[in-house]
Amino acid sequence: MDRCLILILIVGTGLVTGDNIEPDKGTEKNSKETETVKLSCSYSTSGEYIYLYWYRQYPNKEPQYLLYKGARSASAYEDTSDDRFQSTASQTSTELTITDVRLSDSALYYCALRVGAQ
Repeated sequence: MDRCLILILIVGTGLVTGDNIEPDKGTEKNSKETETVKLSCSYSTSGEYIYLYWYRQYPNKEPQYLLYKGARSASAYEDTSDDRFQSTASQTSTELTITDVRLSDSALYYCALRVGAQ
């Protein structure tokens, strides 16, 4: 019997005034175990060295780091805590892909933007 999952994406913030990141439409996702789920955020910044982070948070717990992916001039940089979590990044958006979804993936998901000098 398949169990239903609920994944909710909420917004993170940029660290510099004028930078912005927010979830795309359809922020609540329902899925079944073993499926693939995609969550996305759009961002705006004038910076060139962009680092896009994803976190998840369980109720009454601290946020848990999942991964980061560089964009624009920082596109060669990336790191993930688990191979089931992958990310793509464009000039204005980022997408988190969770493969082989599990019941334990039901959580709040945050996207966050960091603009670096390099």
